Amino acid sequence: MTASAQAFRAESRLIVVPLNAKDFEVIEDRGEGPRGIWCAAADFARSRLGAGGGDRLYIKTGRGPSISAAGRKGVVFTLDPARLGVEPSRGYSVSLSKVGYNLPVGHAYSFCTDYWEEFFPAR
Repeated sequence: MTASAQAFRAESRLIVVPLNAKDFEVIEDRGEGPRGIWCAAADFARSRLGAGGGDRLYIKTGRGPSISAAGRKGVVFTLDPARLGVEPSRGYSVSLSKVGYNLPVGHAYSFCTDYWEEFFPAR
């Protein structure tokens, strides 16, 4: 395994596993909800894939059994809507299950502020 293919620990402390050059999986842990999972996806997309705030993150495989960590749950994301097999969609709630659901990387990364405040509380 090359260094670029190794797992990544996101700001939300979740593990992100690159699956190929376009897709990656966020592994659930500690009962983390949608905000933490989207934060991890955005952090990986920015840090490892060079995505900008206006690029979009898409759910490729909704929340379910992990494909990279046996016995765990995960969500597979992609930055490439052509890899979905369905039309991209948007909504008012933050989904983890709907294939094609997407958010801008900048919006998803804003969920990471939950973790910044934990380590750098306002005075």
